[in-house]
Amino acid sequence: MPRRVDPDAARTVMRTARVGLRLTPGQRERCFGLLASAGDVWACVLDMNRWRRQRGLPAVASYQALCRELSAAGPGTFGELDTKGARSVLRRYSDAWFAAAKRRKDGDASARFPRRKRRLVPVRYYHGIFTLEDQRLRLPAGRGWPPLRVRLDRQVPYPIEQVRSVTLLNEGRRLFVEVTAEVPVATYEPGTEPDPDRVAGVDPGVIHPFAVAGPDKEGLIVSGRAIRTETHLHLKDGKYRRRTMAARAPKPGQVGSRRWRKFRARQRKLEARHKRRVRQAQHEAAKTVIGWAVQRRIGTLVIGDPRGVLGLNAGRRHNKRVRDWRVGYLLRCLKDKAEQAGIRVVLVDERGTSSTCPSCDRRVPKPTGRRFTCMHCGFSGHRDLVGGANIARRGPGGTITTKNPFPVVITHRRAGRHLPGTGPARRDPRRRPHHGTVKRSNGRPRPAPPPWGVARPKRGSTNTAKTTNVG
Repeated sequence: MPRRVDPDAARTVMRTARVGLRLTPGQRERCFGLLASAGDVWACVLDMNRWRRQRGLPAVASYQALCRELSAAGPGTFGELDTKGARSVLRRYSDAWFAAAKRRKDGDASARFPRRKRRLVPVRYYHGIFTLEDQRLRLPAGRGWPPLRVRLDRQVPYPIEQVRSVTLLNEGRRLFVEVTAEVPVATYEPGTEPDPDRVAGVDPGVIHPFAVAGPDKEGLIVSGRAIRTETHLHLKDGKYRRRTMAARAPKPGQVGSRRWRKFRARQRKLEARHKRRVRQAQHEAAKTVIGWAVQRRIGTLVIGDPRGVLGLNAGRRHNKRVRDWRVGYLLRCLKDKAEQAGIRVVLVDERGTSSTCPSCDRRVPKPTGRRFTCMHCGFSGHRDLVGGANIARRGPGGTITTKNPFPVVITHRRAGRHLPGTGPARRDPRRRPHHGTVKRSNGRPRPAPPPWGVARPKRGSTNTAKTTNVG
């Protein structure tokens, strides 16, 4: 479908992309020095408010008051970090403090004010402070320090003139830069733009991140089994590593051996890699849904919000499965991409949508498998698409507003093709084949599958493979 972006469009959205850095040892040391100095700023604010709380004085939380305290400290207090970078840390603290205050005012007693110190804190630089040219980034430093010049490992996916801020951060001892840009909302040719009256229901899930029921008897199912496999393998490997190093764990108050510190560093690195893989797969799933909706001129996505039941205690296995789901980030990915495509997003309560027949509107027991069958009218269909069709009928207040036909044409897509083990050519490096009966071994390496159209020879046969008729 023809699609173009108007640079003069009035409507814009903020998008963020994470870009890696290619650093020398000296540049890497300076970057971690900036993050450590930002951690010192954060710790000073926490200590100041703790002292004020012990003396019965109100906390200093507003951004303007925190900036006045920073000015009173004088220049050069936090090493190489300049005033602009220190103010970004104060802005982060102020936003977190007022967000917690608002939640507590609304009745959420679990909201906590920021009182935990951090060794490394991200530093943000706004437009006009940094310089970005091609793949080179120049960040300012404190008085008496030369500016920090680093090189990006890829091109920024946004035009330079649209970039509004860059954030230096650390994840698993790897340094990244988050580039935030103001991107215009996509515009379309006349007759191809999304129609707000065309509504589709989206049912998020664990096995299928998104199941979409469209208005023209069409549906989309995005499989997330590769994501679940990645999560299971990461959990299994983590258990084995912790069990192996349990005897070397330091006691309370001890620093720990060198091998223990290496194990902890390795553990943080693998955890960060796992999160990056899952985030990438979730972005792929959201992109698939938005592309499918744009092709069918769907202008409204009604999404079932399952976060109301995430706090229920359903056993340690299900609780772990729900925590690994990361449904909040999944919905945020879909919402951001929908805003850029000009598609309206509505969140509704999804209670009872997977156990209600879309044909006769009667409640039935929720099926344990993927197949939904109504015992009253005999309707049968995919359980997740049943939930999507019922979600599409609900308005913002939970009332039934429309009635989409159940999908007949179903499109299946995968999310996470970059994950190890999803194809014969992309094998999991964590599952290295060994010879013999080595502990935790998969046995002898198996031969690669034959090409399409060539039959695999039978076991014990010395004949060569023959070509079969696949037409």
